[in-house]
Amino acid sequence: MSENKPGDQLAASDKSELGEPMIEAIGLSKFYGIFAATRDVTFTVRRGEVVAFLGPNGAGKSTTMKLLTGYLSPSEGVAKIAGHDMTTDRIAGSARLGYLPENGPLYPDMTPYGLLDFFAEARGMDPVTKKERIHAVIQLCDLSSVIHKPIGKLSKGFRQRVGMAQAFLHEPDVLIMDEPTAGLDPNQIREVRNTLRKIGEQKTILLSTHILQEVEAMASRVILINEGRVVYDGSVAGLDPQNHGLDAAFHRLTGAAPTAA
Repeated sequence: MSENKPGDQLAASDKSELGEPMIEAIGLSKFYGIFAATRDVTFTVRRGEVVAFLGPNGAGKSTTMKLLTGYLSPSEGVAKIAGHDMTTDRIAGSARLGYLPENGPLYPDMTPYGLLDFFAEARGMDPVTKKERIHAVIQLCDLSSVIHKPIGKLSKGFRQRVGMAQAFLHEPDVLIMDEPTAGLDPNQIREVRNTLRKIGEQKTILLSTHILQEVEAMASRVILINEGRVVYDGSVAGLDPQNHGLDAAFHRLTGAAPTAA
């Protein structure tokens, strides 16, 4: 059951200042036998929003993201990216989407350059665009020093940055990112936060995390999921109206302790 209170949701005037819906979860449920990984998850993220998708481990964050991206088919409900139903129109939706899973699908024998070149070819980029975009994401994700080293020999932090680079490669309108700062050192985390804030001015970002510092640093809105259900959807300030701290709010809504950065 949702524990939202009046005023927790974004005001209609705030929503009207944002763009069109870019991520839509409409009654999303995923069942494995009698187990419900998610149940009736419903929310909308509009252009220009950076939204933190928060919850304890096992709450259903990754499952919901896989449903939104079309990686999994829902048992019930509809997932849309930029208006495209990700069950029936996945190719068109994927062209507008950049997705970074929690454990990115990297090929360890490839170099970062080879992997980016492969994905650019798979997305049908012409040679000029391919060259420009590979150069741009190498700079954006600070990969110059490892660009010709095998991915399997890179640190976890560099592998995470390679995964981010492939998600940004085709300049998507929507970014869905599952724990994007996992494995990064404090300086790299600050760089990722700054990059995502800048990108979020024009794009739509749904950022999964169980680290509350990520919420405060990057997002203006929080969707909190627990045991497969949305229990809060509103502003960061509305999550903690009594100013007891986000840790206390997280525990109140989920019964779980947050994870420190």
